[in-house]
Amino acid sequence: PHLDPAALYERILNVERRSWKGRRGVGIDTGLLERLGDHVDGQLGRLEREIYELAGSEFNLNSPVQLRKVLFDDLGLPVVKKTRTGPSTDQSVLEQLAASHPIAERLLEYRSLAKLKSTYIDVLPRMVNPATGRIHTRYNQTVTATGRLSSSDPNLQNIPVRTELGRRIREAFVAPRGHRLLSADYSQIELRILAHLTGDGNLIEAFERGEDIHAATAARIHGVAVEDVTAEMRYGAKAVNFGIVYGQGPYNLARQLGIERREAKRIIDTYFEMYPGVRAWIERVHEQARKDGYVTTMFGRRRKLPEISSTDRVARANAERIAQNTPIQGTAADIIKLAMIDLHGEMLRRGLRSRMVLQVHDELVFEVPKAELDLMRELAREKMEGAVQLNVPLVVDVADGRTWAEAHP
Repeated sequence: PHLDPAALYERILNVERRSWKGRRGVGIDTGLLERLGDHVDGQLGRLEREIYELAGSEFNLNSPVQLRKVLFDDLGLPVVKKTRTGPSTDQSVLEQLAASHPIAERLLEYRSLAKLKSTYIDVLPRMVNPATGRIHTRYNQTVTATGRLSSSDPNLQNIPVRTELGRRIREAFVAPRGHRLLSADYSQIELRILAHLTGDGNLIEAFERGEDIHAATAARIHGVAVEDVTAEMRYGAKAVNFGIVYGQGPYNLARQLGIERREAKRIIDTYFEMYPGVRAWIERVHEQARKDGYVTTMFGRRRKLPEISSTDRVARANAERIAQNTPIQGTAADIIKLAMIDLHGEMLRRGLRSRMVLQVHDELVFEVPKAELDLMRELAREKMEGAVQLNVPLVVDVADGRTWAEAHP
């Protein structure tokens, strides 16, 4: 579907005017966060001692200058990347050094815990509104270039889903008595949009049959039956499936999977053999972007790409990655916003007491009275899966729980 740009702009603005007018906020268990903070302090202390022991001396873990001296002068580790001030000690460098010395792995763990503690565990209790006893984040319509909503004061969209500590933080988001939190999450929406936009027959058929797309890709890459695909094989295929969306090349895939660049190239080539329509679409998108100077989402929203014809190879390559990602991620953003509008309108029409309290990328979270739970499950699935008609089915996973962690297992 291609909506009139003015009509689409008006509908998208309604997300802010309707869905978030008089934001309800979300309940927080501050006691849990305080206990979690004490636990993380203990973990940080343990990691700090282990790092000092591996380094052979104590130093300021937050000082790049002192860390640089420990890693490259004292321990003699190889310099991976340089900056204007000397060898880099950023995350990508530590990830590469992890195979050479255990101190790098400990430093990565320390930084991850420290960041989550300072960003969420310590901050969230202070941001509870004393009048409501809830946290009221701010959703921004026009911050991200792809059109996705962003969240600030506090940012609730970057809490890790898969890490143990991320799940513990999500346990602090709670429903009030007599209510449940209901999570409705689009399943692999970007890959489904990719199938629709590219028209690739193999990709479309896989989604129509309800296949595990990552397992199917892994089976083809490794030349095994789907039932023989291991968890490691599936993880690698998942990295490829999503990496293609973001324009990932052999170098970055090799780094992510810890494999040789030659093997990463073979995997990517096999992917394009399996889904030839994807490669053809990427080439068409790049060509059209060079001609127009912009790309569009499925609904006609444009993103300008001034560097798409740049003589600077790095700038041009980055613009090409954006050109193939924006129609996918931008369309996903448009779809969930349209679903939010339809859901909000239907909830008002029915006079429901359920409220939409969080939006996190492809997920909507509702605070639902127990008496409305069955209805809201059906309503969320119906409106989200029916927000737009694609060549493949949209699928929404719906679950509920006392906490956000329970609702999004």
